[in-house]
Amino acid sequence: MSTQGPAETAEGSGRYRYAAQRQQAILAALRSTGQVNAAGLAEELDVTNETIRKDLIVLERQGLLRRVHGGALPVEGLSFEPEVGARLDYGQEKQRIARAALAHVPMGGSVLIDAGSTTTKLAEIFPADRELTVFTNTLPIALALVTRPNLTVYTIGGRLRGRTLATVEGWAARALTEINADVAFLGTNGISLERGLTTPDPAEAAVKQLMAGCAQRRILLADSSKIGRVSLCRHAELTEIDTLITDTGITTADATALRRAGLTVEQA
Repeated sequence: MSTQGPAETAEGSGRYRYAAQRQQAILAALRSTGQVNAAGLAEELDVTNETIRKDLIVLERQGLLRRVHGGALPVEGLSFEPEVGARLDYGQEKQRIARAALAHVPMGGSVLIDAGSTTTKLAEIFPADRELTVFTNTLPIALALVTRPNLTVYTIGGRLRGRTLATVEGWAARALTEINADVAFLGTNGISLERGLTTPDPAEAAVKQLMAGCAQRRILLADSSKIGRVSLCRHAELTEIDTLITDTGITTADATALRRAGLTVEQA
């Protein structure tokens, strides 16, 4: 009987036959160059691209790197949060997610749209053929929607965060206690089976939590890089979300686990 654990499974040949050896080599290259290319790693370590993809997934889940298209970058700290305008990774996936979210926009009633790069993509293509009341806690989304004559757009007051351009704290919280929305389109920085949905900033986490509680249906828009990540502050349990719309990069195992946790998972 084999005594090899999951991290020791032999694949390929030569010096980097075992996963632990490959993963150490990947981390060494990442520390040395500041980024790694998946195809280059596969050639250098004499394994398949699929093997490298699995290694990168393992290392990302351990919090040791961050996967991007074609490779990986050094991991940021839990409190790291890029500005909205700098969130360029997974751009095509976010556009597809936004288009898929259009199917959940009601023909009438009210909608909440959370701050985030993917929810901003939704606002940019939001339908103009129906009368809706839209509440949002971010200025870029409000400005994208206000030109549509059939929409009544409300911004949620409060302190404006420079990094995400979202409103937070007391005024925002008080406004959300008076809102009942049909659908909320929500964003997040991390999705974890154990820790739920998380985001770096405590004030923004509090607003996200209230937004989820305001809506009859809660639709989470998040690309597959968010799955398995944990940030500083929890803002929702998985059971509080009705549907996750993500991209086809989600693994079968992750999709199955999230469905078992009660989410409807749609891949765009």
